[in-house]
Amino acid sequence: MNVIAFIEYLNKTNKTKNLQLDPSYYSRIETWRQWWQGNVPGVHNIRIRREDGDHTRRRASLRMPKHVCEDWANLLLNDQTTFQIGDAATAAYLLGSDEQQTGGLLRQLHFWPNANQLVEKAYWSGTGAFVLSVEGVRGKNGTLEADPDARIRLDYDPASCILPLRVERGVVTEAAFISECLMDGRPCAYLQTHTVSGTQRTVRNEWFAISEGPDGTPVFTPHKAPPGMVESLTVDGSPAWFALFSPAALKNIDTGLGLGMSVFAEALDAAQGVDLAFDNYRQDLYLGGKKIFYDRSLCKVVIGDDGKPRYIPPDDLSNQQFYSLPGRDGSLDASPEWHEYNPDLRTEQNHQAVQDMLNLMSFKCGLGCHRYSFENGTVATATEYTGSRQDLVQNANKNQIPIENALIGILRAILWAAKNLLGADVDPDTSISVNWDDSYIISQQERTAQLREDALAGLVPRCRYLAARYGLSEDEAHRWTEEAKADSQADETLTFGGGA
Repeated sequence: MNVIAFIEYLNKTNKTKNLQLDPSYYSRIETWRQWWQGNVPGVHNIRIRREDGDHTRRRASLRMPKHVCEDWANLLLNDQTTFQIGDAATAAYLLGSDEQQTGGLLRQLHFWPNANQLVEKAYWSGTGAFVLSVEGVRGKNGTLEADPDARIRLDYDPASCILPLRVERGVVTEAAFISECLMDGRPCAYLQTHTVSGTQRTVRNEWFAISEGPDGTPVFTPHKAPPGMVESLTVDGSPAWFALFSPAALKNIDTGLGLGMSVFAEALDAAQGVDLAFDNYRQDLYLGGKKIFYDRSLCKVVIGDDGKPRYIPPDDLSNQQFYSLPGRDGSLDASPEWHEYNPDLRTEQNHQAVQDMLNLMSFKCGLGCHRYSFENGTVATATEYTGSRQDLVQNANKNQIPIENALIGILRAILWAAKNLLGADVDPDTSISVNWDDSYIISQQERTAQLREDALAGLVPRCRYLAARYGLSEDEAHRWTEEAKADSQADETLTFGGGA
């Protein structure tokens, strides 16, 4: 959907809301999206001028901006990230009753895979949003009542879908979220607006049919709400029903108040350098086949149906072994009328060029200078990378802060809705913290090996090592430890008894 055209439409038609949205920043977001997809027309479409006219060729791309965003998402929010929730009933409601946190409401919402993807969306677009909604809630006389059959839903939106309406001290307190959907088989725009008045929060839903004007520009027409959807919902005393986060780097772009910038916004020249180096490498390989130049006199001449000669080069297999030597007099000393050419593939120089650009790209995106290090056909291991990862550690710790705030914020909104709109037995004010996966500092194998050494030295209980090594619960690890002790004592008894 053309977000810029829709913003201009809102600025013209929603005068009662006094909207003055700035569409210029969304053109930057569109550029970042193109880099994330690996197809920027001004960079990857190469024009070639020949005698028979202009031609285009697509420049090869490693699509590193997407890979960078995937790496950041996997580092910051993965299957090792967990929540620590103080109230037991609230923890069971959200996370389930097992230690792996594989049950509960978050599992029903497919929260972790969607949250991981949202980090990638936020890192290419500059901002990500968790947006809460409740389906099936009922009320009387304008007052909502708790309904256990209601359902909590979450949307995960990139910056291209986020319209900040009010920003106070750098925090977005009111916002609208735009997305495209289909209604009656026609494309529509869905606008959800979150506003605040005192202690009350209002969520307003609007739909717009999208058509094409005579000049090809999109035309937006108000559309009635689908069955079962309310146009407005007001709650009292609720936290915000959305939570935003951005890459932690301070934005150096003046426009786009309330939105962040892509994690590779400062690395576009490096990203272009990667693709230039990779495309050159690929072209050298493509053009590097052996070539044989020969005089036309060596060709077999065949007259075509149009009366014009056709020259067939002497490459028939049966004639490859024996040739009379070409030359004016057939002499061995005469200059041959053919010669062989083997282009230089320049693999070493091309490899170094690609590696240099990858190092710059990695550095500019906060992943360290040697995140992507290819030597002898392999990628540097985590252990080899340890000595130069300090910059990654610092950047990762800094980027966890806004994500943690957003995670806790949206969980509190979910718990408020669960208690007040679904009647669930939860405590919205319970303590919530995030346990981060820090394998980017030390790998799981290294951690387990160190834990084993500490257990053998008596510095930590052996059950801790068993739990980490075999993925056991605390009770299972204690049971294994006791069984091991019993077996060891039994062996000692048998040994000493046999020798008596």
